[in-house]
Amino acid sequence: MTSSSLAPVLVTGCSSGIGRATAELLLKAGHTVYATARRPEVLAHLESAGARVLALDVTSEESMSTAVKAVEDEHGRVGALVNNAGYGEYGTIEETDLDKVRQMFETNVFGLARLTQLVLPAMRAARSGRIVNIGSMGGRLTWPVGGYYHATKYAVEAISDALRNEVRPFGISVSLVEPGLIRTGFEETALTSEAHAGTDGSPYAGLLATSASITTGGYSNPMLASGPEAVAKVVLKAVESRSPRSRYVVTAAARAAITARTVGGDRVWDAIVRNQFGSH
Repeated sequence: MTSSSLAPVLVTGCSSGIGRATAELLLKAGHTVYATARRPEVLAHLESAGARVLALDVTSEESMSTAVKAVEDEHGRVGALVNNAGYGEYGTIEETDLDKVRQMFETNVFGLARLTQLVLPAMRAARSGRIVNIGSMGGRLTWPVGGYYHATKYAVEAISDALRNEVRPFGISVSLVEPGLIRTGFEETALTSEAHAGTDGSPYAGLLATSASITTGGYSNPMLASGPEAVAKVVLKAVESRSPRSRYVVTAAARAAITARTVGGDRVWDAIVRNQFGSH
């Protein structure tokens, strides 16, 4: 698969982390890359590296439509779409502010879905295209305090599975990337939302404190966490492969956790959770 045959690649959420690393690697591989973020001024480093820079807010219909039109006006279609934009709002099911949950779904699920809808007509007409959705191992298993975030990633799993079979007859492939712990600043957002969810006198105070400690320890452990470059390499494979896989799990620890959840069932998984979190 040549880089020109999938030109251009549109990547969301490029201001930092996985999106930034992915845009950088795609550029090095010779792809025409449209790097996007809500505030395009933060993408100066990518622009200087050769990326086309666009403003794109995946919670805004106007912003998404304008960005896709800009690419299609110049190239006729988006060759590959990398749906990366997303974040984690963490807290217990009982205490988390549902308005914040709705905002997270707008970014992690509905933004991904709508942007996909916008690029598909031109891809179908060309009978060619790639869609790469950045999910999470959190779409295959669930930890306490992360239920609502996990729900967004389970939704991405379902959307990707349905879409893959819907668009295959049109020559379009869909791949889902499922990273484990990736050091991107994601954990800082998660810890902040946990802190906001836990109030003095909360019946979940112990659980929230334990969760914060596990999160900090996990992301600081080189045996469990990797840098965003590991995900970028997998995205490049999904974009360039002649026969891209439907799923790519990133990090050995993520593969082990998914296997434990899938093979062990609820009893094994609940035992793992109790071992991690104790009685809080």
